[in-house]
Amino acid sequence: MSAPVRTLVLDCPDWPLTAAGVGPDTPAVVIVAQRVAAASVAARAAGITTGLRRRLAQGRCADLVLVPDDPDRDAVAFEPVVAALEDIAPGIEIVRPGLCALAARAASRYVGGDAALAQAAVTAVGRGARVGIADGPFAAELAAVTVAPYADPRWSVVPEGRSRQFLAPYAVDVLHRPALADLLHRLGVHTLGDLARLPSASVVSRFGPDAALAHRLARGLDERPVTARVPPPELTAQLELDPPALQVEQVVFAAKGLADRFSAGLADHGLTCQRISIEAETEHGERLARLWRHDSALTAPAIVDRIRWQLDGWLSGSARSPDGAPTGGLALIRLVPDQVSADTGRQLGLWGPEEALDRVARALARVQGVLGPDAVTTALPTGGRDPGERVAEIRWGDPRVAPKPADRPWPGRLPTPAPATVLADSRPARLVDDGGMSVEVSARCEVSAPPARLAVGTDGWLDVVGWAGPWPATERWWDPHTTDVRSRFQLATRDGAAWLVTARSDGWWVEAVYD
Repeated sequence: MSAPVRTLVLDCPDWPLTAAGVGPDTPAVVIVAQRVAAASVAARAAGITTGLRRRLAQGRCADLVLVPDDPDRDAVAFEPVVAALEDIAPGIEIVRPGLCALAARAASRYVGGDAALAQAAVTAVGRGARVGIADGPFAAELAAVTVAPYADPRWSVVPEGRSRQFLAPYAVDVLHRPALADLLHRLGVHTLGDLARLPSASVVSRFGPDAALAHRLARGLDERPVTARVPPPELTAQLELDPPALQVEQVVFAAKGLADRFSAGLADHGLTCQRISIEAETEHGERLARLWRHDSALTAPAIVDRIRWQLDGWLSGSARSPDGAPTGGLALIRLVPDQVSADTGRQLGLWGPEEALDRVARALARVQGVLGPDAVTTALPTGGRDPGERVAEIRWGDPRVAPKPADRPWPGRLPTPAPATVLADSRPARLVDDGGMSVEVSARCEVSAPPARLAVGTDGWLDVVGWAGPWPATERWWDPHTTDVRSRFQLATRDGAAWLVTARSDGWWVEAVYD
């Protein structure tokens, strides 16, 4: 069993906004698939959270700035951050634009301790960065994200040997294993402390090898797989460009074959790669190397994306090389596996559904390689009161962590079942009683009369044959200018349809439809 590695993780919150030049005091968001993917400090103060629909976000902040999503921009802008951190310690590994890590023990001894190293890192990087230091990258990342951005200090250090105690209060959802987390919750294992107290042998026999790794993380051990080993030298792949290439797209086009050859070499040895060093050299001998890490195995399209991001940053002069920006064409690209593990394969089911899932995963990875990482997202249940907020879109390949805990009480949330169709824009409606008078809801949530007929938009009247409610929700009650008071009702009409309608200060609205 490997010992945990003392690790520093540097996190730049709201990095897509920072890369676009938007400061924390400007209410701004990045929208991906009509939902908020990143929000500034000012936007969060206005009640805007990650995963919120664009329409609702704009309704909560009239002067909200919408920033276009651009992964290439984010990666290129992150190069100066990595370069600044490299002045303190070498061997930076980039997890994703906005998040990087390094082994901290040697650097900590050089500068005078973990606290001094953390202070030096946030001072060198600036831009609201926050740093966490702990035993292992998993605990270090959690230590970093618990620090409030732009706070003082902007770092958190978990004492050596205390990572298990630090992790104990966290919910098992932070393990980025939604299926396992759901099963553990149903078994009454809600926190990492609960999971860490289970016997290792029982965890392996009951939940399998992936749960064994999660159990190691919960105990504050290193997140690197036990099977990790030094890659054999023949797995290194390189491509010489003759004549040297002057444009990034020329290199990227040639690098596609290099990435395929690199991945095929790993597969021939029964290995997968989680961390890779991408090295580039010019015809004048200038050289740049970066470590990139991914939560799962790096595929060929993912490697090509990282080559593009790295070269964009270098050729634009934002990456630091011996003489600044390169003075000649790119003559060589080299891929060096830095961390590999045995590809244990997967046991196929009797009817082969796992094989179909593998084909889907490969297809989605290819789509991301062509259209960008944000082109493919998957749905994930999350917390919230609004039906439109209870499903978040997670980028394919990213950790499946809900933006808001789904297991919180969330007073005012509708009971199950959830509506099948949530409208992107609510439709105006009219709800009247037997006398044709509009149904009203008092401040004490009392209904003026039972609903009798419903009209949606300009459609005709529908007879109401059943109803339930109200479910009141008052949000941002502390701000008289943005207080949102709503009462939701479930209605069944004679035509067999079922509706979710909401009473607001500006009338009745249809939010969703039950199928």
